[in-house]
Amino acid sequence: MTQDRGKWLDDAMPETRAIRAGICRTSEGEHSEPIFTTSSYIFDSAEDAAARFSGDSEAQGSNVYSRYTNPTVRGFCQRLAALEGGEACEATASGMAAILSVCMTFLHTGDHIICSRDVFGSTLGLFEKYLSKFGIDISFVPLNNTEAWRHAVKPTTRLLYCETPSNPLCEIADIAGLSGIAREAGARLVVDNCFCTPVLQQPLKHGADIIIHSATKYLDGQGRVMGGAVVGNAADMAEVNSFLRTCGPTMSSFNAWVFLKGLETLSLRMHAHSHNAQTLAEWLQEQSPVSRVHYCGLPDHPGYDIACRQQSGFGGVLSFELAGGQAQAWRFINATQMLSLTANLGDAKSTIVHPATTTHGRLSSEQRQAAGISSGLIRIAVGLEHISDIQQDCVRAFNAL
Repeated sequence: MTQDRGKWLDDAMPETRAIRAGICRTSEGEHSEPIFTTSSYIFDSAEDAAARFSGDSEAQGSNVYSRYTNPTVRGFCQRLAALEGGEACEATASGMAAILSVCMTFLHTGDHIICSRDVFGSTLGLFEKYLSKFGIDISFVPLNNTEAWRHAVKPTTRLLYCETPSNPLCEIADIAGLSGIAREAGARLVVDNCFCTPVLQQPLKHGADIIIHSATKYLDGQGRVMGGAVVGNAADMAEVNSFLRTCGPTMSSFNAWVFLKGLETLSLRMHAHSHNAQTLAEWLQEQSPVSRVHYCGLPDHPGYDIACRQQSGFGGVLSFELAGGQAQAWRFINATQMLSLTANLGDAKSTIVHPATTTHGRLSSEQRQAAGISSGLIRIAVGLEHISDIQQDCVRAFNAL
């Protein structure tokens, strides 16, 4: 196989890398990336098989078993690493599998995690319900309070974990500030970059050590398949790979192929999502039933200045609050006709959801209150429909209140 790579690609713009990186053509000379739907591979000889299984340096990069390596998955990893500016990437079966792989790779009994308290509900469940069973200590702090992160550090702190922007309030972490705290503590800073993708934010450039992706969202872009990814330096990713090949939460070749195709249009889509979301957020601020809009692209958002500094766009997710609580929120949601009522995001289709009873519904009322998830909060992941049609569907909902 021949790889479509050279010095020109290293110097290429992100839009070009998203299309050209990670291509490895076979002798058939295909233009589009092939899907290698195979569980195993043929060895040239008994000596070759032994070398590949032993990890012999001369056989590195050769395929052994698709739980270990797969050419299509490898292409996706190379492309995403190129976009994030990372040395290497590992692909997983889902975003949660990516988070689990990082935790299982770098944590031991007695270690301590500092986590922003408004992370995805399943992330909270993983940390509190499962990691805690194995003696992992967790502290939750406000995402945007850098000093709270500093005060939470213990001698046993090994990971700082955050999502920025957060779900669903779009709060912003100072990545560079958290990076300094992590370095002082001898810990790694892990940033979930799902909402921005490398098009709008590259956390490694601001000092993060590891990036997490739910590829299910914007990297696919059309709500078709599930997957996750971990990006970082080569040494750390080799450790993650060791966990994945042993424990098995790896990505399928078909899903990797879908993500490769999604990455080709990622830049175009993310800028379009951001434009629509910005327009909708500003419009929602003018609607009388709305008491507050949460979108980091609004100048009155508390994280606006930091977002301007570390992001090149504000993303496609926003939320807003209705004064009437759950009853009003449900009435609004049920009155929409075009917006898709689903908890997924990152789709070309706009989606709407009530976080307090869905994505964050398994949290206690105290946890939801601490995370700022009110009963009147509605999240819209703004899609790629014409903005006037998205607004008109919201008008229908407002008229029903």
